[in-house]
Amino acid sequence: MVMTSTPRRPDAGVRPDPTGAATGPDGDAPGRGYLLDNARAEAGERFVWLAELFDGVTRGHFDRLGVGPGSRCWEVGAGGRSVPEALAAAVGPAGYVLATDIDPSWLAAGDGYEVRRHDVAADPPPEPGTFDLVHTRLVLVHVPDRARALATMVAALRPGGRLLVEDADTALQPLACLDDGGPAQRRANRLRDAVRELLARRGADLRYGRTLPRALRAAGLVDVAAAGSFPVGGPACDRLEAATIRHVRGELVAAGLAGDAEIDAHLAAVHAGELDLTLAPLISAWGRRPAEHAPAPG
Repeated sequence: MVMTSTPRRPDAGVRPDPTGAATGPDGDAPGRGYLLDNARAEAGERFVWLAELFDGVTRGHFDRLGVGPGSRCWEVGAGGRSVPEALAAAVGPAGYVLATDIDPSWLAAGDGYEVRRHDVAADPPPEPGTFDLVHTRLVLVHVPDRARALATMVAALRPGGRLLVEDADTALQPLACLDDGGPAQRRANRLRDAVRELLARRGADLRYGRTLPRALRAAGLVDVAAAGSFPVGGPACDRLEAATIRHVRGELVAAGLAGDAEIDAHLAAVHAGELDLTLAPLISAWGRRPAEHAPAPG
């Protein structure tokens, strides 16, 4: 289910970030915490266009992994509403969907799923050993203790339950424009490099996506497999790029990685439709918690 409604502004106030540092309603505390935090209005725009670009991929994996009526599902670091709503539609009234985030203000409790504030790298698993599916998308790359987060999600699975982790690998494909034949395209790629530098300074692992199959096996899962997907061009890529650049504009300028004139020129080119923008590949990896065998009789 693609979320296309106009995003609402989260309530103002102090919110935790993934490292435990406090950020205000404008996401201050430069150099610490999650760069693309939920506290800014641009976060809601990003959720809309990420849903447009990737929800079809994610729903395909849900179907492949057997999510259906009566399933119990946990959506970790949900951010926006589209994936919890899709899960709620799939599991129906006989199922259960829990959506968690360190900042759940973009979620809508009562839309067929439960909402809780939860830090997957610090808090114990909710209702351990009970979920048929645990899913997270574009979260773990930003979490400092990724192994602990994975262990928490695995512990929430019932025996035979499935974990689906989807994350980017921005080092695998670092360009904003695959075709860099003009000055506007080369400027877009310079700014993408600058955003990657900001992410790295905040502790993001820009090579994390490719490690997911190995990480899932290390967490004790079996039947591990993976696939990759990334879009090239189109309005959704343009609008996601514009929202992301506006989201991090202050940090780019403050860090000396870009100037206002360069950012303005890039945004103008994006809005004019002059660029065929793309994203880092989304790597989707899944595995199964081994079934617990009953002890042999006698």
